[in-house]
Amino acid sequence: MTITTMTSKGQVTIPKRVRDALGLKPGSKVRIDVAESGQATIRRAGKAARSQFAAVRGRLRDPMTTDEIMALLRGD
Repeated sequence: MTITTMTSKGQVTIPKRVRDALGLKPGSKVRIDVAESGQATIRRAGKAARSQFAAVRGRLRDPMTTDEIMALLRGD
């Protein structure tokens, strides 16, 4: 167990032992989840998985046929 103190600005220092265990470096993003019970967990935030829909969101630079788009969305 590690205890740290919160500043008046709501900031806390993540102790070196915890940073090392999580592989955190300066500029790393962290994810904090809070359960209904009030228990919080902190973990290194990874890159979000790219959804199959993200691949076709926005403007397409190279025109794709409907069949090509459907194959991409289905993961074919």
